[in-house]
Amino acid sequence: MTHKQTTLAIFAVPVLLLATAFLGNIFVEGWNWSKFDFLVAGILLFGTAGLISLVRMVVKNRNYKIIISLVIVAILVLVWMELAVGIFGTPFAGS
Repeated sequence: MTHKQTTLAIFAVPVLLLATAFLGNIFVEGWNWSKFDFLVAGILLFGTAGLISLVRMVVKNRNYKIIISLVIVAILVLVWMELAVGIFGTPFAGS
């Protein structure tokens, strides 16, 4: 897989996730995302994809690339959970 194809795949994941959320918002009852929710999700997902892409270009050691990318994804998951249900109880917590 070429560098261009890998980069395309990295940025295709947020597109597919947001498209899935959009379709869920249309067809699933009880799924009520606002425009702001999509904006925040897009920023989080594309920001994560951008950071991972940057790590792929800058970091030379393969093991470090994997570890740093996993840390970035773990941070995304924790922020997403906090915004969704408030696992840490910050002022940004949802529900």
